[in-house]
Amino acid sequence: MAKNLTQILKERGNTVEMLRNSRIGMYIYPVVAPEFSNWRSEQQAWRHSAVLFDQSHHMDELIVEGPDAEKFLEGLAINSFANFDTNRAKHYVPVTPAGHVIGDMIIFRERQDKFVLVGRAPTANWLRYNASLGKHDVKLTHDPRSPSRPDGKEVNRVHYRFQIQGPDAPKIFEQMNGGPIPDIKFFHVDWINIGSKKVQALRHGMAGAPGLEVWGPYAEKDEVRDIIVKAAKDAGVDLYLVGARAYSTNTLESGWIPSPLPAIYTGDELQGYRDWLTEDSYEATGSIGGSLVSENIEDYYVTPYELGYGIYIKFDHDFVGRAALEAMKGKPHRKKVTFEWNAEDVMKVIASNFVPGEQPYKWIDLPQPNYASSSADRIMLGDRLVGMSMFNGYSYNERCMLSLGVVDPDIKEGNVLTLIWGEPNGGTDKTSIEKGHKQAEIRVRVSPTPYAREARENYAESWRTRKV
Repeated sequence: MAKNLTQILKERGNTVEMLRNSRIGMYIYPVVAPEFSNWRSEQQAWRHSAVLFDQSHHMDELIVEGPDAEKFLEGLAINSFANFDTNRAKHYVPVTPAGHVIGDMIIFRERQDKFVLVGRAPTANWLRYNASLGKHDVKLTHDPRSPSRPDGKEVNRVHYRFQIQGPDAPKIFEQMNGGPIPDIKFFHVDWINIGSKKVQALRHGMAGAPGLEVWGPYAEKDEVRDIIVKAAKDAGVDLYLVGARAYSTNTLESGWIPSPLPAIYTGDELQGYRDWLTEDSYEATGSIGGSLVSENIEDYYVTPYELGYGIYIKFDHDFVGRAALEAMKGKPHRKKVTFEWNAEDVMKVIASNFVPGEQPYKWIDLPQPNYASSSADRIMLGDRLVGMSMFNGYSYNERCMLSLGVVDPDIKEGNVLTLIWGEPNGGTDKTSIEKGHKQAEIRVRVSPTPYAREARENYAESWRTRKV
């Protein structure tokens, strides 16, 4: 008989230990080839020419429609819908009754009574559960992410989703559109031409450079991609298709933390949700990796204030978690930063794996060394725990290892702290980790978020650029 998350947690006894020893394996960006050229050139291209990201497979898509769609969605988010017209998009963030982040998605308003949400599973699951309670007149259509390991089987989605970005991207847009495209404001949607196809386009840019995200029926995916590639060639643009290895690192330069642990494992008000979540859900199978080990799962939770989402919080509507966030407002919070890893220390860690007979440090995979669904590495100032590193990777553009995370409010930009890399006691039972490694101390400099100057100086005002 299938079990729910409540039963699994009761059997395992310790939530942290369960997630730290999950055997789900590496978190994979599925289906898309790891590399089309090489990940270094693909990273450089979003800074210096243009790239094509294939976002068709790694995200859930959830359609919410019906007479109560707006009321239902607004009641579960920190965002206000007061200025949310059709052909607009928002960064949608739900929280628990205690004010901790469950996840996030991008939400599009297609009609007054129809919304499309795209992103990781935790938010989609939370919305599906709340719709199942029957309190709102809504219909949900769920298209889950593609299988992590399809093993050669055919994979189909409802929609393809591409993003074209980089300093030369506008030349591609004009070529494939057959003339200048509309002046689309940031996070607004309009229609453009891709050859003979009329497609919707969102003004966006994940690494801070100019970009559009386009989507349409999945059956047209290959045809649309070929038209984009030909348009780039005709426009004289060196367009790089980006593989899964480089794609997962672009957020390091723009400052978005993509995988905070969904804060749903505690709280009496969430008991019904844990009863609803199945044994194969993201929440039941996901993993925590890193040097931060606590008996209390809530030590891995974060609030929207800590992630820089305070700009989104509007108290003009009732929503789950409102009272908790009102109580937090105006108080000191941890803050999101970029950690710049010391190159000598990184090389010391890597070099240890080339010494026969000696215990090595935890391997640093390039360009993306995250080995769990959610990462949590200790950030230390002397003997004091002052933060948590949550998403790591190497930027060929910056020629350094970077990670995104949160630090205590008294920590200042420029401070040099210590990141503890690797897991204690030789590692956990995760299949994604080599057993028998030792931990390393890596110096990290607290740096701006976003780290990339392009994103800081040219990105439209948002959580990336506005300080709250």
